[in-house]
Amino acid sequence: MAYDLTGKIKLIQETKTFDSGFTKREMVVVVEDGKYPQQINIEFIQDKVALLDNLHPGQDVTVTFDIRGREYNGRYFNNLQGWKVVTLEGDNPLAGEQQPPPFADGALPDYDDGDIPF
Repeated sequence: MAYDLTGKIKLIQETKTFDSGFTKREMVVVVEDGKYPQQINIEFIQDKVALLDNLHPGQDVTVTFDIRGREYNGRYFNNLQGWKVVTLEGDNPLAGEQQPPPFADGALPDYDDGDIPF
């Protein structure tokens, strides 16, 4: 089951790569919750780490995540595992992913009426 939260990015950690090849990156999002704002840590793993590359502290975002839980030595742990980030500045659905310009040099081609096929 997926959950969403909306807030402002406070911190984006560096990517951690472990000996096993597992990669992980964490982000802290501040969510206004009445008198006491909540600082929520969300982790991104493996290929989802790249979603944080073009984001920066201070941006307003909506993060979609799953709750993951596990038991280790009789203790129970929960993680919020992010898999989608949408920036609220311009409502860019591909936030966190680099978008190429429409043309290689970023400029539109110059067409004249002779180039139109109809």
